[in-house]
Amino acid sequence: MQIQQVKDISITKAFIGIIPVIIAAFSYPLGNRKMIEVCNNKFNTFQRVFGMTLCSMPFWIIISAFGLSSAGLPSGGQVIQSLIVAIFSGIIATILFFKATDIVSGDTYKLAIIESTQAGEVIFTLLGGVFVFHDKSPTFISLIGIIIVIIGMILSSLIKS
Repeated sequence: MQIQQVKDISITKAFIGIIPVIIAAFSYPLGNRKMIEVCNNKFNTFQRVFGMTLCSMPFWIIISAFGLSSAGLPSGGQVIQSLIVAIFSGIIATILFFKATDIVSGDTYKLAIIESTQAGEVIFTLLGGVFVFHDKSPTFISLIGIIIVIIGMILSSLIKS
């Protein structure tokens, strides 16, 4: 979806952005499944969200300290954007995602479909950036990327094997 930006960034900067996304794409569902497994499915959705938040706090404190030391305090706009992301993605979407995985936890096929819906977050992030923060509108190539993501999500929900 962001292929038109390739000419504007170096390979190093691209990997600095891509690698954390790849790690997060595996860590998020893996952490959720591990919480279910380790706790013998005794925790409800809110308890799992709290547990994962609490257990990841040392990581976020280290990342915050690194950011503070290398770039200083964030601007007011960055704080507001982070707050919006934290509420919508970190709280609302996570609780909905965990609840959905609770409902289908016994069916690995349905669990995979629920986990594939994470790809939709990219679309909502893009649209939120355009409508809320007045980012640039998606280009034709970006729209093709959005359509590919949507088709992939639809196909993953239709194909049973």
